[in-house]
Amino acid sequence: MNYKNFPMVPRVIFGRGSFNQLNEIISPIRLNMNAPFIYLIDDVFKSNSWLTSRISLSYDDRIIYISTEEEPKTIQVDNLVEEIILSVKERPSGIIGIGGGSILDLAKAVSIMLTNEGETHSYQGWDLVKNPALYHVGIPTISGTGAEVSRTTVLTGPKKKLGINSDYTPFNQVILDPELTKNVPKDQWFFTGMDCFIHSVESLQGSYLNAFSKSYGDMAYNLCKEVFLEDTLSTIEAQDKLMMASWHGGMSIAYSQVGVAHAMSYGLSYVLGTKHGIGNCIVFDHLEEFYPEGVRLFKIMKEKHNIELPQGICAHLSDEDLDTMVSISWAMEPLWENALGNNWKKKISPKQLKTMYLKM
Repeated sequence: MNYKNFPMVPRVIFGRGSFNQLNEIISPIRLNMNAPFIYLIDDVFKSNSWLTSRISLSYDDRIIYISTEEEPKTIQVDNLVEEIILSVKERPSGIIGIGGGSILDLAKAVSIMLTNEGETHSYQGWDLVKNPALYHVGIPTISGTGAEVSRTTVLTGPKKKLGINSDYTPFNQVILDPELTKNVPKDQWFFTGMDCFIHSVESLQGSYLNAFSKSYGDMAYNLCKEVFLEDTLSTIEAQDKLMMASWHGGMSIAYSQVGVAHAMSYGLSYVLGTKHGIGNCIVFDHLEEFYPEGVRLFKIMKEKHNIELPQGICAHLSDEDLDTMVSISWAMEPLWENALGNNWKKKISPKQLKTMYLKM
């Protein structure tokens, strides 16, 4: 048996207000005055001086604000890399991503593509990256995706939605400051938190499960139940715990995989552009036969927080669009294998997948 030797985030700082230490953390990493730090920041923070005033730019450092209206794309990474190369005197000292999963994934991908040749889409898959990425820092401003700790960056390419899964993808440094999540809109808080809950359900129910994944998955699962089902936590405690749930949920996938909800939500995202968190929720709502207890709890959480999910989003799609959705989902072999075992193709067919999509 040949076991995977996974990298982990080597440095992490946790605590309310820890964002204030960003400058002292990155200063020793600066290569020289011509090698800037590039900040990729969700444009929702553009006029938010509470956050931006704490970023101290030196020399040639710059901020690039990025819209997260759409899921991250490989072409977007290519354009950002080109923009950075053309506007700096020397290779940057590092990339710093501040935002949710989309921004964190973009920061990881840009840091990889600044040291690897060619187009981003050619690195979608497992262990295709040849050169170590540029130094990169992840600072989540919403909790649930696990992007801050995972070894993948999920991108929509010209032909598929798939991660760049590699040993060079994880951040060199993560700053976990629960205070940064204070203004997240309620729906988004729920959908992203459910991404974490669904991660842990899929990991814990999967055939890839082992003691490593289970310990992290159990922790994420129980923290999510505490945050979304109980009324005993203060706002501050809930923010802290959900941030740790996200971390553990991401870690539970390191030696495991996600499952049916993620496989199917990739199809939704590719064809309809559905955002990852809400896409997972739309799919998971219909997966009783695969995850009965997880879906039961999900429905209770949904009701408790008065969350309405979009209905009938696939009802008017052409056969061609549905077939594309099915083929994108069907190609996620490790996810199906984790969910249904080695002979998964005998347990589900493309036709069944199509029928399932039509219910959503």
